[in-house]
Order: sequence, then C-alpha cells, then structure tokens
Amino acid sequence: DFIDGLGMDGRFTISNMAVELGAKAGIMRADRKTKEWVSNNLGILKINAVSADEGASYDWVKEFDLAKISPQVAKPHKVDNVSPLKDVEGVEIAQGYIGTCTNGRLEDLEVACRILKGRQVKSRLIVAPISKKVFIQAKEKGLIDILISCGSLLLPPGCGPCVGTHAGVPADGENVISTANRNFRGRMGNPNSFIYLASPATVAASVLEGKISDPRKYLDR
Repeated sequence: DFIDGLGMDGRFTISNMAVELGAKAGIMRADRKTKEWVSNNLGILKINAVSADEGASYDWVKEFDLAKISPQVAKPHKVDNVSPLKDVEGVEIAQGYIGTCTNGRLEDLEVACRILKGRQVKSRLIVAPISKKVFIQAKEKGLIDILISCGSLLLPPGCGPCVGTHAGVPADGENVISTANRNFRGRMGNPNSFIYLASPATVAASVLEGKISDPRKYLDR
C-alpha cells in the first residue's frame, strides 16, 4: 500500500538504497504513475510492463509496518550503522547537505522547504538539486527563493559534496548530516570528519537547530 501511494521520486530513492541492504536491484510494479512518468519524461507512450506470475512463490519474504518505523539515522562510518533518530537526537552538527542521486529530487526539496520556510539556519546548509530540470522546477515553485532566504548555499546541479569533489568539504572533527547514500570515512573529502545520513526533512530540521533534530515537530504544525 505504501509503494502504491508513493510518488516516483520516493520510489527512485528506495530502488537506489536497496543496494545498501545487499540487494542487486530494487524493482517495483509498473503502475499508472510509472507509465505517466515514462511518457512525460522519456516520450515513450507504451511500455510492456513485466510483473510476477499470480501465485508466485518466493524464497524470502519480509513485511514492514511503516506506521511503526520512526525516522532513522545512519551513524559514522557505515551505512548500516543505523539507529532511531531519538538515539542520536541532540548531536551537534556543523553542516547539513541536501542533494545527491538519493535525495536531490523535487519532492526532497519540497519537504525541506516546508520546514525551512520563514526560518534561518544555525548550521551551514548546502543544497544541490539532482539535475538542471529539477533546479528549474524548484525555481518555478519558489523553492530556490526559500532556500536562499533561510541562509543555505546553492550549488550547481549534480554530484559534489557527497564525494568531496568541490564545495562542502568538512573540517577536522566536524559532524555533517547528509542526505547522501554513503557515509564512509573520508567520503566527503576529509577522513577526520563524521557523516550522519538522514532524510531531507531531518537534515532541514537539524540545520535549523544546529543539532540532529526530529523533523516531525515542524511537519505536524
């Protein structure tokens, strides 16, 4: 039910991050939303969707009740060093990063801006939309203005801080909270820094308070 109600941006993130669970790929059923996205973005009007046979059996089935899962954070220096946000809440952070192939899409920027609008960041916030198209869409929706107004630094679309290739390399001893998919030692360009991984909402809430913070207090208002 959750996947059926999820937009394509969220599905892309799950497929991307499935690899961090040890999977070779993350595959979802092609529904109306899938076909519309393919048509609107790739110009392909008809696709031959493949699905499992009715009554198919599987070697291993895992079911998750997402209503019981609270926000999660991956702690340094491994992607599977995960704990509920409440266990690391209050950890001071020097920098937040919203972007990458994992969480730099339009829906990611939208949820971050819901939290950031009308407020000022306490920690550095670097934002890099995933593509030129997303950057333009964000500008048209007024999201770029919100990000600039709250005190964030906008980078050109694409990769960057996630792999330490330009702006955003943390200093020695600094804690960073990032929406990237990797937090290995030295991943952002400095082996003497510490990277926490979280959702765009958690990153937005955290840079407002200068410490790892639960975003639900902002989204529920």
